[in-house]
Amino acid sequence: MNQINRILFKEFQKQLRAGRVLILMGARRVGKTEFLKQIKSTLPGDKVLSLNGEDQKTIDSMAERSVENLRAFVGNYDFLIIDEAQHIPDIGMKLKLMVDEIPKLSIIVTGSSMFELNNKLGEPLVGRSHITYMYPLAQIEFSALENPIERTSKLEQRLIFGSYPELLKFPGNDEKIDYLEGLISSYLLRDILVYEGIKKADKIIDLLRLIAFQIGKEVSIDELANNLKGISRNTVESYLDLLTKVFIIYPMRGFSRNLRKEISKSNRWYFYDNGIRNALLRNYNSLNMRADSGQLWENYLMSERMKVNSYLKRRVNCYYWRTYDQQEIDLIEEHSDGLNAFEFKWNKKNAKIPGAWQKNYPESSFELIQQDNYVDFVLGK
Repeated sequence: MNQINRILFKEFQKQLRAGRVLILMGARRVGKTEFLKQIKSTLPGDKVLSLNGEDQKTIDSMAERSVENLRAFVGNYDFLIIDEAQHIPDIGMKLKLMVDEIPKLSIIVTGSSMFELNNKLGEPLVGRSHITYMYPLAQIEFSALENPIERTSKLEQRLIFGSYPELLKFPGNDEKIDYLEGLISSYLLRDILVYEGIKKADKIIDLLRLIAFQIGKEVSIDELANNLKGISRNTVESYLDLLTKVFIIYPMRGFSRNLRKEISKSNRWYFYDNGIRNALLRNYNSLNMRADSGQLWENYLMSERMKVNSYLKRRVNCYYWRTYDQQEIDLIEEHSDGLNAFEFKWNKKNAKIPGAWQKNYPESSFELIQQDNYVDFVLGK
């Protein structure tokens, strides 16, 4: 297996400097630890202190929040790397003390849950930190190793099994399935299930399955609560927020300029990775044997576009658009130069721009994204 270079690498190196905390955020198993090893290999080995925030020895060593203790802890090292830093109590204030009192020190921390790490790092490190997000492998990263024929042959695999890095180790589908189901049961929900007050793991899985069936549709919170039985609307909203903060799903709002017929109150929800979505449903059938190919295509394109926009540092607001008389567009990108509209079709070869959109937003562009032209879209061209 050839190593795939992460697109973040060079930019991350540029951001690494003394007196600053680099924060690398992303779901568990997206490759953060391996990425840290590659960064570490570029640094002088005797000047790097590398720790795991889930290790009790690390937690104990950093237990006392005092300049004296933290100076002794860091010693003569110039670089401090802490993987899964959210597990260290009061980590934000401790990192602030180190940045302020040990100016020669460059710090890198990773986290897999925004509800913990953001809360602990946010206020103490204002002006002292830089956040970078890492996702499952993107097509822009695969492209360095694939020719067009290979890319085409692997598209169906990515629609079904997704793009988590460790899947590249497994030649067979059974091994991929075992990995994805183990990922859900052992890793992805870990940060939620240890979070105070979360006691109903089965309800979270059920909620994710309901979301998985509704890709490309507006999701009603009240309907989700009714289907889950015994879970309030407020609890459903809380669970959705937590699932967003551990990078499993993310919302898409409706676009509206306050025109009477535009729908904007309900969100659509997408998975960061197709493989996780299919593993929740335990559906790994080939595309010609399933009725949800269009949903897989839409989720894949949405996630790939989200990744490439993030990696290329594009300042883009993303929405869906729909009217009460059923005219709709899958993706609207709003940026400083205007509006770009994209419609996704797996099999259909033609799609017309909706009349209401063309009438009200005549300066926008419109493009149909399908199998024969999707590559430029997912590569950000």
